[in-house]
Amino acid sequence: MAFIEFKNVDHSYFLGKVEVPAIRDVTFAVKKGEMVALVGPSGSGKTTIINLLGTLDVPKQGILLVDGQELRKLSDREKISYRKGVVSFVFQFFNLFPTLNVYENIEFPLLFKEVSASEVKTRVTEAIALVGLSGLEKRKTDELSGGQRQRVAIARALVSKVPLVLADEPTANLDGKNAASVMELMKEINIRFNTTFIFTTHDPRVMNFATKIIELTDGRVTKIKEK
Repeated sequence: MAFIEFKNVDHSYFLGKVEVPAIRDVTFAVKKGEMVALVGPSGSGKTTIINLLGTLDVPKQGILLVDGQELRKLSDREKISYRKGVVSFVFQFFNLFPTLNVYENIEFPLLFKEVSASEVKTRVTEAIALVGLSGLEKRKTDELSGGQRQRVAIARALVSKVPLVLADEPTANLDGKNAASVMELMKEINIRFNTTFIFTTHDPRVMNFATKIIELTDGRVTKIKEK
């Protein structure tokens, strides 16, 4: 059974009064636990798909199902619940809080959930250990390398224990060594927890970590490759 389903999904944006198509008639399915790379040139619709999955945008037409929920039909309150319980983000530019230390950055999503103080401590400590940052809990994020910052971002995405992680160009600001290290970490998490990852990339080395590659051109799916 599919965990994610796009069925003839269209979406567009407005530049002033001009409507610009972003994706057109996009159809594909993702099973739970897959690691999916969205690839294609800039403007092909990769980030739009990430935004739709995260409910940052709503499809203009078509059906988009995630874990049995049709995202177009969610109320504002249901979208909040969806973001808390189903999906987390890893951003290209990390989106960490520079005034907070490593522990506090990873802890942040749990402050909006009904989680006890002891459970928060357990989850954050486990996440820090999982991404290999034990001992750096009190370090401010502007004192970390790019690879370490992305590990903090991944730990923050994982601490809520959601089944879906969306990553928009997660290695774009990293050198080759750190990019490989981050992707190996994501793959380890994918295997260990059956977490579904959807990520965008231009890097062929990053594509090698995917179990499915979805190619887009001009907002349309042109090829789906299973590995």
